[in-house]
Amino acid sequence: MYFIETSINFKILIILILNDKADIKNIAIQTITAEGNAVLNLTKYIDDDFEKAVNLILHSNGRVIMTGIGKSAIIAQKIVATLNSTGTPAIFMHAADAIHGDLGIILEDDIVICLSKSGNTPEIKVLIPYLKNFGNPIIAMVSNLNSYLAEQADLVLKAVIDKEAGLNDLVPTTSTTSQLVLGDALAVALLECRGFTTDDFAKVHPGGTLGKKLYLRISDLYTHNEVPKVLPDDKIQKIIFEISSKRMGATAVVDESGKLCGIITDGDLRRMLQKNEPLENIKAESIMSKNPKTVEPDMLAINAFDLMKKNSISNLIVTENNTYLGFVHLHDILREGIV
Repeated sequence: MYFIETSINFKILIILILNDKADIKNIAIQTITAEGNAVLNLTKYIDDDFEKAVNLILHSNGRVIMTGIGKSAIIAQKIVATLNSTGTPAIFMHAADAIHGDLGIILEDDIVICLSKSGNTPEIKVLIPYLKNFGNPIIAMVSNLNSYLAEQADLVLKAVIDKEAGLNDLVPTTSTTSQLVLGDALAVALLECRGFTTDDFAKVHPGGTLGKKLYLRISDLYTHNEVPKVLPDDKIQKIIFEISSKRMGATAVVDESGKLCGIITDGDLRRMLQKNEPLENIKAESIMSKNPKTVEPDMLAINAFDLMKKNSISNLIVTENNTYLGFVHLHDILREGIV
């Protein structure tokens, strides 16, 4: 064991010695700076073709088919995910697989967006003629504006860069970052033009913290809880039983028709006992709080949490037209992980 640890430490020492001349932090800063400058430079290329592409997609009855090869294919998949989550139906089709059957993905009204840095890769040159035979509009997202892809496309989204970050302009870095940012710009332009709202977002993001904040309502929570309640004339024994047996830390006070009259919390009980009043004379109406905080079933759970936080309370009474329905507790919301 000692030999293994010594060997590992020795290797780390050798690596540190070899990298002594390389300023690792500076390399990282140069990479980030190069990519950041390239992204900012894209603003010069947001032209009429970009606007036409947005309008073409907006008024289409079909989907967006994203395709590409290599690292561009990976970026295309991310853009597909972003489009789908913001109201624009999209599908990924790998450029190499397209001519082996995946062209069947494309329907009559679909729009094809092809990603490529050079616009001259063999797979793209093979694919484009088949796409043109289909008659679907082709949008290129390309850096080389004199390429085969740029010349054959109906519209060109210009992901132009001077060079890649890093050694010898070899590794796709700045080019893929630029494609990613241009794809985000396209998605955001589309969602803004569609009037895509937070309610729309919630419909396609029902899971996860963000989705629950926009979607989860009190009606999803309170129905799982006990429903403690007493009448205004009920005695202390019934009050204690309801609070302890239903485990909500409180009970509602309601009239014969179910309308809410007030609330009694375990804190109210403690304060009442400190007064040393005869227990047999105590009724619910004499110790209840008459204006409890209430919520309706359709309130968002996150808004109910904010109400609890603002008033330093741990539960809320759920009502509809002042009819008592139940309790929602702070723990109900915390369990959902939205805060």
